[in-house]
Amino acid sequence: MRGEKAPPAPGRPYAARNLPDRIILSPAADPTTGMAVSWRTDMATEGTVAELALLLPTPAFGQNAQQVLGQSVPTLSENGGALYHKVRFTGLQPDTAYAYRVKGSGGFSEWHQFRTAAANTDPFRFIYFGDTQNGILEIGSLAWRRALLMAGDPRLVLHAGDLVASRDNMVHDDEWGEWAASGGWAMAAIPQAPATGNHEYVDIPGPEGQENRQLGPHFPLMFALPENGAPGVEKTSYSFDYQGARIIVMDGTSALDLGTLPAQTAWLQAQLADAGSRWKIVLFHQPLFTCARPRDTKVLKDAWKQIFETNGVDLVLQGHDHCYARLTAEEGREAGNAARANGATQGPVYLVSVAGSKMYGLNDRALTQPDRVAEDSSMFQIVDVAPGKLSLRTYLNTGVLYDGFDLDKGADGRNHLTNVAAELPEVRHCSGPVQQVDGPMPAGRLGPDGLPCTADIKD
Repeated sequence: MRGEKAPPAPGRPYAARNLPDRIILSPAADPTTGMAVSWRTDMATEGTVAELALLLPTPAFGQNAQQVLGQSVPTLSENGGALYHKVRFTGLQPDTAYAYRVKGSGGFSEWHQFRTAAANTDPFRFIYFGDTQNGILEIGSLAWRRALLMAGDPRLVLHAGDLVASRDNMVHDDEWGEWAASGGWAMAAIPQAPATGNHEYVDIPGPEGQENRQLGPHFPLMFALPENGAPGVEKTSYSFDYQGARIIVMDGTSALDLGTLPAQTAWLQAQLADAGSRWKIVLFHQPLFTCARPRDTKVLKDAWKQIFETNGVDLVLQGHDHCYARLTAEEGREAGNAARANGATQGPVYLVSVAGSKMYGLNDRALTQPDRVAEDSSMFQIVDVAPGKLSLRTYLNTGVLYDGFDLDKGADGRNHLTNVAAELPEVRHCSGPVQQVDGPMPAGRLGPDGLPCTADIKD
């Protein structure tokens, strides 16, 4: 049948084998001198071994490789037993190309390469993805791979959380296998910086039948993150500086449901106060301003919005809503345009995006409050960071430019925003009544491409 979903792969294609898989590079707290790598092998692998060498043009560069040891954790999933390994590379030289490979019971992986961050403010580029979550390999990989083709030489990849669903009928370990397969070798070469979403958490029944949140077992195994975050949330909040930008990753689910909001708020304040004149980019899952839900995320908004504004945060990257929204003024699009026309500087830019196949319909504020919105659209962002300018471009997964802006930072540290000077597609939204996330899906809505609107109401 045309349009039928791809069938599940037969057997256990995501079972661990004798060669390493799920090889993922992560930034260290100081990516000028460190990186970290995690990977998975079968249970027969002895020890956690990586080899690291300066990457040179000669094929013989590996003769100078040094062995680096790490730790492993034995696990059991729907796909059987596996060992998850982590190694941290330290004492590296800034702005230097390295190659590494990691070992399984059947031998080493291929060599992978990375470059450490420069110790100055050289321009760099990163990719941003909203939620992948559903249809990860079937649909989410389209955005992943188009972004990699178009970005050229990205130095980082940031993720909004809800990398997987962890609640659907699909085997959870298979979901993580699909996620790793979507990025393939690029995950081993470009440092990945993920936030946790609510779907990285699992619901654990309490003694009286209540549901309690608990971080799922895969997330802390899949990534070798800096673990320098807020007290009590070190595994899921962290920060690092990269060539003139401070990137701060928060855990919105833990803040909302597990009582860590005060600790994260204090840590956020300290991270921003210490950032100096760097670009300040904050990443977390649940958006302060929603494009799909009836109400904004009040708890986070009350705690963090003022901190963002008074500490000069430039860009707030979020997911969760499964629609696209770029918001520059809480009062609305027209008010923001008028203020900038009169010379007003720009505060934080709030951006929500989605890369996977699960979509929500826009709420009744979305057509007037954000500067640009979309529904039923899989997207990615490419962000260029330079000492005086930050440029963000949003692309559909077909590679078509959909939105964009530049932030020019003055000598006083304040930003002036300019919208991209290009002819953009019409706003992408489904025909028919506006959908509310807490209401029934209107029947017969057509998407912006003339096909049935895929927006749904699942959380």
